[in-house]
Amino acid sequence: MNQQTVAMLRLREMVLRGELAAGERVPEAAVAKRLGLSRTPVRQALPALAQEGLLVTAGRRGYAVRKFAPQESLDALELRAALEGLAARAIAERGPAPELLAALDACLADGDAIFGPAGLAEEDELRYGAMNERFHELIIAGAEKPLLADLAARCKRVPFVAPLTIAFDRSSMPEMDTLLRYAHRQHHAIVDAIRARDGARAEALFREHAFTQKKSMKLGAAVPRG
Repeated sequence: MNQQTVAMLRLREMVLRGELAAGERVPEAAVAKRLGLSRTPVRQALPALAQEGLLVTAGRRGYAVRKFAPQESLDALELRAALEGLAARAIAERGPAPELLAALDACLADGDAIFGPAGLAEEDELRYGAMNERFHELIIAGAEKPLLADLAARCKRVPFVAPLTIAFDRSSMPEMDTLLRYAHRQHHAIVDAIRARDGARAEALFREHAFTQKKSMKLGAAVPRG
């Protein structure tokens, strides 16, 4: 795993755990020292995290943690899941194109290759995020509904909602392994439902899939539920 990737993963976790508070500036030198890295990978990671919606520009060249409420992320995640469920249902009921099924099967195979008998290694977090993003993008694109795609893209700009963004507490790698294995089994179940042209099941599975992401980042625990 390269140094920029390490910086991105660690900074995501620091924001998720509140170690970098909303509105707090993210100084390159202090963060690099805290992470035990040089300033260059941190400097490269900051604009990438701004594109994810976690940071905002502050001053001429600096960045700060974007102010957001956990409820905002929960709402956007639930809406993204609903939109993806509608997309999956549309694909299933129309009948999936062979090319789409082949791309989804290839994505599933890439995901399967991540999980070995020894459990996940630290660098697998990034591999899973990239595979997860590709899976969700295939579903949205496969529906061929531009308005739905635009709304899903807006949801992904809310912190911790994009499928690429996987963040875990470093002390809980076994929990990470368990949750991501379960999430990938859901990917398989979604593709099976689409292949069987069972639109209702494909849609329902996406709503359940969102719960896995909430649990992985403990977003649900951060918000009082009435």
